[in-house]
Amino acid sequence: MLTAIYPGTFDPLTNGHLDLIERGSKLADSLVVAILRNAEKGTPLFTEPEREEMIREAVAPLGNVTVATFDGLMVEFARSIGARAVIRGIRAVSDYEYEFQMAMMNRKLAPELETLFMMPAEKYTYVSSRMIKSVVQLGGDVSGLVPPLVLERLRGKVR
Repeated sequence: MLTAIYPGTFDPLTNGHLDLIERGSKLADSLVVAILRNAEKGTPLFTEPEREEMIREAVAPLGNVTVATFDGLMVEFARSIGARAVIRGIRAVSDYEYEFQMAMMNRKLAPELETLFMMPAEKYTYVSSRMIKSVVQLGGDVSGLVPPLVLERLRGKVR
């Protein structure tokens, strides 16, 4: 039985994330969406419980996907739940360079953990959580780029 994790901050969850979750759930027997608690990306727009709730709602139709939070080394969290694979999304060459370095460090720390690079659907290749937050904060419409439940909560945050 293959358990995989898809780690990230998910602040907020985008349709690009959801695309990878749905496709990743078909590759693994169990997929854990792992929300990083202690992110180096600054103060999150959504609290950890808010992100966890949004993701749980969005993945509810997927029977083999669960949501968890972690801090510290991702490889230690992966070991603690028996994961053997980590899914990482790559949108562009700029993502690849960072993700490659991270995968090599993870391999050094946990050789038993394989990294699976996945590309989101073409229509989401330019979507990032950072960009979504910027557009919304400037009054732009991100309909179709985030799940409807996330869009509703985003609108509530920037009023």
